[in-house]
Amino acid sequence: MPRGFFYDNTRCTGCRTCVLACKDYHDHGPDLAFRMVIDYEGGSWHRDAQGELSQDAFAYHLSISCNHCNNPVCTRVCPTGAMHKDELELVWPDARKCIGCGYCTMACPYHAPHIDEHLKRSTKCDGCRTRVAEGKPPICVDACPVRALDFGTGSELASRHPNTVRSILPLPDEGATHPNLLILPSPAAQRAVEQGGSIVNRTEIHL
Repeated sequence: MPRGFFYDNTRCTGCRTCVLACKDYHDHGPDLAFRMVIDYEGGSWHRDAQGELSQDAFAYHLSISCNHCNNPVCTRVCPTGAMHKDELELVWPDARKCIGCGYCTMACPYHAPHIDEHLKRSTKCDGCRTRVAEGKPPICVDACPVRALDFGTGSELASRHPNTVRSILPLPDEGATHPNLLILPSPAAQRAVEQGGSIVNRTEIHL
């Protein structure tokens, strides 16, 4: 049964503990991360005829990794079959087959796969498949200090977390890959639909 993540956009403070826990667990250096936090902001300020100032600014954070999609484009473009879904319904590249072509990195709308510059092959979040096989959640879920992350099958997550959506700005429409991602949107994320906004930490997350 497909597995994926729940993300509570109303709780997340953007602390990056999930990112650091993942990097520590996988022993990554400073230039590689399987999970990223996007800072999204919008709105402006206004001065009326009397000189009084008002504002409609908003900001929120979005923690995201691989969504282990039901229709993963990364597996479809992989020429060797290295990128695949395993028996746990988790998507990851088989290092024995990967040739480092980078097609998966170019195809994924969530920027989940990366090319390891040292090993010259694709690498990405595998849902902490070893931990999941032992009945444990991914390390990012365990590490979140405000419990903004959860992991499980689609039915489990839907039961535990009602009133969710599968995409908020700046994520692509869910129809692109049918991600196994449930999000509880914050009021700020709902305002972004009407007002628009922009990613303000592109340099940090290499987008």
